[in-house]
Amino acid sequence: MVIYNILLDILKLTIAGVGVVWVAFYLIKPYLDKNERLQVLELKKAADNQTLPLRLQAYERVTLLVERINPANLLVRISNAGQSATELHYLALQELSSEYQHNITQQVYVSSRAWAVVRRLKDDTANLLNTTLRGLPENATALDFSRALLTHLSQVENNPYEVAAGMIHKDLEELF
Repeated sequence: MVIYNILLDILKLTIAGVGVVWVAFYLIKPYLDKNERLQVLELKKAADNQTLPLRLQAYERVTLLVERINPANLLVRISNAGQSATELHYLALQELSSEYQHNITQQVYVSSRAWAVVRRLKDDTANLLNTTLRGLPENATALDFSRALLTHLSQVENNPYEVAAGMIHKDLEELF
């Protein structure tokens, strides 16, 4: 009988202890959750303070990339007197690829939508260069190639380079 009373007392104390721990846990849990959320917010804020300048710089570089691969700017930088259309085409494709490769790491910091615009613009520019060269005679000069390319761009209703820059700026505005 004594053992029965001892076991009963142990059971009562155990149930009471579990009840106290359970009540204490549910009283303290909201405080702990709030504290954890505050710590997570502080970590995110610290991370944003470090990555925001990098993201802004990436958007600047992507905007510069769009300007540099614009054929109107690209041809001015690489054309020389006496070049053939084929030589200028080859140099333009090399410069386009070089500019893209030089800035490819910026995709880490810009949105996937902004980077998709840049990648599409690069591909469209390469296609435009190839199509323009195919439309010229074999003995065409660099000047003929430039004229044909710029004429084609002037006839396009919406300049794709301005549209791309606008989309990148809009994407950047969403950061703020």
